[in-house]
Amino acid sequence: MNESAMMDKLKGMLTPCRFRHSIGVRDTAIELAKLYGCDAEKARIAGLLHDCAKDIKKQQILQLCDKFDIVLDNISKAEMQLIHGPLGAKIAQHQFGIVDEEILEAVHYHTVAKAEMTTLCKIIYLADFIEPNRDFPGVDKLRRIAYKDLNQAILMAIDNTIRFVLSLGKLIHPNTIDARNYILLYER
Repeated sequence: MNESAMMDKLKGMLTPCRFRHSIGVRDTAIELAKLYGCDAEKARIAGLLHDCAKDIKKQQILQLCDKFDIVLDNISKAEMQLIHGPLGAKIAQHQFGIVDEEILEAVHYHTVAKAEMTTLCKIIYLADFIEPNRDFPGVDKLRRIAYKDLNQAILMAIDNTIRFVLSLGKLIHPNTIDARNYILLYER
């Protein structure tokens, strides 16, 4: 499937706001990929499709997880908004024909991150935070750092996420903690 067909299909799956966000993530991911020596075409596709499962109705999410044999951990069952990453990877594979494992992994982990992320995973995780439509306190600083030091920016994004999730009194996915610890231990 070419990008134009992907965009047409994606437009039918997402709200207009989410579609604009996906375009913003795509474009930001391409910029970061060029800066950090990553495959820009993979970044383009992963950025475009990263939220392809985001607007699926709650009632359908668990049915689709069963269909695609996605095993959910207790945190994801309790915080269902986290499921759109792994479900999105399956939809990217089955409905958009994506077979590249690195792209599918970047879509899968773009919400919670994980230890030992590839550069593409990091780029999609970060692009999701800093694309031009995002507006939250500290986003401009995070954008500046993203174009200077990828790991430092990932740490800032993870720390922001943890603080935000804590402020809501919600559960923090262990993959997010693993990602933070891994970067601090091995990649800083």
